[in-house]
Amino acid sequence: MSSAAQAYARTAQRTASPREIEAQALLKAAKQLQDIQTNWAEKGSIGLNEALLFNRKLWSIFVGDVLNDSNPHARDVREQIANIGIFVMSQCTALQMKPEYEALQALIDINRNIAAGLSGRP
Repeated sequence: MSSAAQAYARTAQRTASPREIEAQALLKAAKQLQDIQTNWAEKGSIGLNEALLFNRKLWSIFVGDVLNDSNPHARDVREQIANIGIFVMSQCTALQMKPEYEALQALIDINRNIAAGLSGRP
């Protein structure tokens, strides 16, 4: 990445809202998983563990945040996010043990849909 691009990224992080940062992180995770899926025929599951680890860490942050009593969201919203997070993290673990092309799509879709909601996109 060029120094100008790095400077832009630092500035964007300082000015972006937490929701925008979360949406961008989810889109980054979805892109990593999509890249694995797109190149599955040529490369198989090469890079899958790294992509799954990033996704799992991201979701563990989300789950940790919604389990915190100081989180301002309503309890039912927090529980729904935690449930999605637990599902995502368990799918990541299952895919690490048994990589499957088709199973990646659910993780990609979840990340993209949550990112769209955070960004206010339909």
